[in-house]
Amino acid sequence: MLAASGCAGQGSGVNRRAWRIGDRSIGGCGMKGATAVGTVVEPTIPPLEWTVEVAQLWPPRGQWTEADYFVLPDTNRFVELSGGELVMPPHPTETHQRIVGDVYVMLRSFVEDHHLGTVRLAPLPVRLWPGKIREPDIFFVTQEHSNRIGEQAYGPPDLVVEVLSPGTWRADRHEKFSEYAQAAVREYWMVDPDACTVEVFVLREGAYELLGKWGRGEEAISEMLAGFRVAVDEVLEESTAE
Repeated sequence: MLAASGCAGQGSGVNRRAWRIGDRSIGGCGMKGATAVGTVVEPTIPPLEWTVEVAQLWPPRGQWTEADYFVLPDTNRFVELSGGELVMPPHPTETHQRIVGDVYVMLRSFVEDHHLGTVRLAPLPVRLWPGKIREPDIFFVTQEHSNRIGEQAYGPPDLVVEVLSPGTWRADRHEKFSEYAQAAVREYWMVDPDACTVEVFVLREGAYELLGKWGRGEEAISEMLAGFRVAVDEVLEESTAE
C-alpha cells in the first residue's frame, strides 16, 4: 500500500509528505534519500528497490492460486495459470490474428445457424480443472454444457482451436495437447500456418486420435459438428502466398 504522512518543515511552515510502502518510510522531513520539489518530498529510491518492494506483494513462483490470478490488474497480455505459475505466451502476430478471426467467424456462424451452443475467443480464461487456467484461441461449448459458462471463467469446452506460432508451437502440440485430453475436450483443432495444414484430433477413451490432417486444396472436417467444414486455402491463403 502506498501511504503518505505529513510533517512540518523546520522554520518554513511548509508541510511536506513522506511516502511509505507498507510500514516502511522512504522519505520525510530532513531525511536522507529524498528530494524536495515544491511542497512535496519525492523519494530517490533506486528503481531496483521499487521493483523488489512490488515483487514482494505477489506470491512466490510456484505458489500462485486462482484467487491470486483473478485479482491481477488488466493487461494487454494473455496470462495463463499452470502449476502455480503464471504463463504469458508471446504477443500474437498479424497472421495469427487474421487466421483466428477467420476461423472464429466460420465456426460461430455455423454454430449459431444450427443453435448448437456458444463460441468464444481469447482472451477469456478457461478453467480446465482447479489451478489450471488456459486461454484457447477459439473454443466451443455445447448447449448441453451451458452450465460451464461463467462470467469470470469458462469450464472445459467441447471443442478447442489453437493457431500455432513459433512462440506457442511447443505448448500447443505437447502441453495443451495432453491437458485438453485430460480435461475431456472432445475435439482439438490445430491450424499450422507454417506447414499450411489443419489437423483435427478427437477424444477416444481419454486420448486424442487423429481424425485427419488436411493441406492445400482440401477441407478440414469436424466429427462432433456434422457438416462443419473449413477450406484450408481459405483460412491460410495469405500464408501460402507468402
